[in-house]
Amino acid sequence: MMNTKYIFITGGVVSSLGKGIISASLGKLLQARGFKVTIQKFDPYINIDPGTLNPYEHGECYVTADGMETDLDLGHYERFTGIRTTRENSITTGRIYKTVIDRERRGDYLGKTIQVVPHITDEIKRRMLRKDVKGEELDFVITEVGGTIGDIESAPFMEAIRQLRWQLGRDAVCVHLTYVPYLKAAGELKTKPTQHSVKELQGMGIQPDILVLRTERHLDDALRMKVASFCNVDLECVVQSEDLPSIYEVPVNMQRQGLDAAILRKIGIPVGETPAMASWHAFLEKQRNASREVHVALVGKYDLQDAYKSIRESLNLAGIYEDVKVKIHFVGSQGITRENAEEKLAGMAGIVICPGFGQRGIPGKIFAAEYARTHGVPCFGICLGMQMMVIEFARNVLGLADADSSEMNPKTPHNVIDLMEEQKGIIQLGGTMRLGEYPCRLRPGSLAGKAYDGQESVRERHRHRYEFNNRYREDFERAGMQCVGVNPDADLVEIVEIPSLPWYLGTQFHPEYSSTVLHPHPLFMSFIKACIDHGTVEA
Repeated sequence: MMNTKYIFITGGVVSSLGKGIISASLGKLLQARGFKVTIQKFDPYINIDPGTLNPYEHGECYVTADGMETDLDLGHYERFTGIRTTRENSITTGRIYKTVIDRERRGDYLGKTIQVVPHITDEIKRRMLRKDVKGEELDFVITEVGGTIGDIESAPFMEAIRQLRWQLGRDAVCVHLTYVPYLKAAGELKTKPTQHSVKELQGMGIQPDILVLRTERHLDDALRMKVASFCNVDLECVVQSEDLPSIYEVPVNMQRQGLDAAILRKIGIPVGETPAMASWHAFLEKQRNASREVHVALVGKYDLQDAYKSIRESLNLAGIYEDVKVKIHFVGSQGITRENAEEKLAGMAGIVICPGFGQRGIPGKIFAAEYARTHGVPCFGICLGMQMMVIEFARNVLGLADADSSEMNPKTPHNVIDLMEEQKGIIQLGGTMRLGEYPCRLRPGSLAGKAYDGQESVRERHRHRYEFNNRYREDFERAGMQCVGVNPDADLVEIVEIPSLPWYLGTQFHPEYSSTVLHPHPLFMSFIKACIDHGTVEA
């Protein structure tokens, strides 16, 4: 086995250029060549993890199978490559400093003065080299650093990369993503922001090997040559990342321009033949040929695309495999009432009731569940969404008018959703929920069981504190809402459904975390099929 090679991906000019998509695409291309790859994200913020961050601040919080709350880019990594990330794939400044401070408190540094260099940078390097991870046999480790060059917060990460570049020699490559804006008034593409970004990187002692130029317009060879000349980069190593109809086109675009081949040449590995990536191309062909649309309402409280990123992507992926384009309509739950629910949700082929926390928008989610149940609209409730389906059923079918979750109303006489026993007494918020992958036993013949192709048991990822109150289980089942998925160890209700309806199902877990490009999640596939059958697909 060859020595592990390290690829560092940094960004300049502005944030949100798509470093995560480039990292995931590069991982996919190297996988296609037969290499064993992992991708990790280093975020400069001081939070230990994004678990306590508002989605408006940081988008969705993704959860790994081993229970780490992470940046949403790990979702891209998993969807593109199929790798299973862990807590070692998501590192923040907060985790780095906490590790160093904990060691200092134990006396591990033998009385030395603790400094950013070398103690913080050494810990960053150790994590970048994955020294904590045992038993791995990797050909490539791709490390994406969040933020942009010049941020105060990212300076220790840049210094760590500078040192590793010298220590690793040809075993390390730096890919820098920048922006080439088009000035409409001048009618020109401008390379100066890229030049300044590279100059800033060089000022930190790092010479990029590859430049990926983010652009809304095609860049000709003359412009690429200009960038190569001013930035001391080979022409073949100046790659453009144009706007594309889908993020899943990016790996093919990068392969077409030879990004993976350029990296292999830099490292000294024979390039060989270009992989066919037949299954990926077949997926893209299905995406391009989808001629019908299915309209799905996403009922939540965060009017931000990234807040429900994995759900959106899971719906889109399932639609592609069913030869339809899923048109997602965000419906703010705080604006839904019983009186206007039909106005806001009429014409939808399906409704997804989103996860979340807190009081805001709760009544609207309950009214959305009621509308879906009483009108036979396919409805998928996820985590808090499932809990809202349960509360709505308790109030309007079981006749428990005061039924609620003890999260929303601690004094409710009918706490059909209650705080988990092991959560009682917990004070700290960060990293203390029921997190990660747990088993779920499925009832044979149920809608969920059929969606999972008759499997008796599955494993899914969780992020919650509250659960279905088993004291009410018999009442629910007698009235028609079946508890068809149960954790075999804790007897926790994981899936509820109403068999008498076309498709009405809620999960306590988050199936969106397990949906990938080549293996869309079976529950999303089943839901989209139901949406198509609902009869509102347009030509």
